[in-house]
Amino acid sequence: MTADRSPDTDRPPQPLKVLFIGGYSRSGSTLFDRMLGQIRGFTSTGELGYLWTHGVQADRLCGCGLRFSQCDFWRAVGDEAFGGWDKVEIGAMLSLQRDVNRHRYLPFLLMPRLSRSYAARLHAYADALGRVYRAIQRVGGGQIVVDSTIDPVYGFVLRHVPGIDLRLVHFVRDSRGTAFSWTRSVVRTDVVGDRVYMPRFHPAVTAVRWTLYHLMVQYLGRLGVPSQRVRYEDVIRAPREQVTRTAAMLDEDLDGRVDLTAFRTAEFELDTNHTVAGNRMRLQRGPIAVRVDDEWTRRLPRSHRRLVTLLSWPLLRRYGYLEPRPAKA
Repeated sequence: MTADRSPDTDRPPQPLKVLFIGGYSRSGSTLFDRMLGQIRGFTSTGELGYLWTHGVQADRLCGCGLRFSQCDFWRAVGDEAFGGWDKVEIGAMLSLQRDVNRHRYLPFLLMPRLSRSYAARLHAYADALGRVYRAIQRVGGGQIVVDSTIDPVYGFVLRHVPGIDLRLVHFVRDSRGTAFSWTRSVVRTDVVGDRVYMPRFHPAVTAVRWTLYHLMVQYLGRLGVPSQRVRYEDVIRAPREQVTRTAAMLDEDLDGRVDLTAFRTAEFELDTNHTVAGNRMRLQRGPIAVRVDDEWTRRLPRSHRRLVTLLSWPLLRRYGYLEPRPAKA
């Protein structure tokens, strides 16, 4: 004799909505991630693709200000997903990540059947990620996990994670502003006990990488992943509209779930978060003064500005940063 089962018991669990913010770094994606995390039912995780390196292995600061190992949120996620982070063989997980999440393996991410061994590693890595995302949902108590890992290849990995409903925000910033940002000397504020600087890149290197990354994100959106493009400059100038627009793409109604007046032009009110990696502003909370970072218009040398424009002009024009040339009479 079998026990009676309710219809809800027989029904498979609903896929978890994961919003992946993809594009190129130094674009303002961490800020947008945190803004979305203000919405009830949204859990902001920052650049979750660096969970194993920055969090579990290096024990850097969580967005709440505590080390990863001391944060109650991430402790609970580890317990829920694996019975504790100490149950994860971190060396093996890092090796698995390196064997799967690399730009050179993009053809295999598109067609895993090309390599049986790669497909097996991808399956194992995707299964581990699926356990992490489900644990974040349960611990955070939300319906949507926001992941601003930004690297498009990680977005291709997420297509293979079981049990998630992947959505995409293609986040864009003017390539010239991004290029200038990567010439700055920036200290990491999430590393405890040491002074570590972010790497710096020549504007031409940034321009080429910016173009390649955005082309990959565009292609990800053409593979059937529901997506929309969001520009950094529009988020700063019209934050409420961009947050509302993204929620609509997720089929989410914001009525009663967030005070949109917190997203004021020139100043945002941000709560404590549990982002595992990302821009150093993730460690800030409370009222944050915000303006479009256009320092590049004054300080990026003219020769570099022309070079970056030349190397990235087709996408600059497509994204609305260049005026189309007038037609010849």
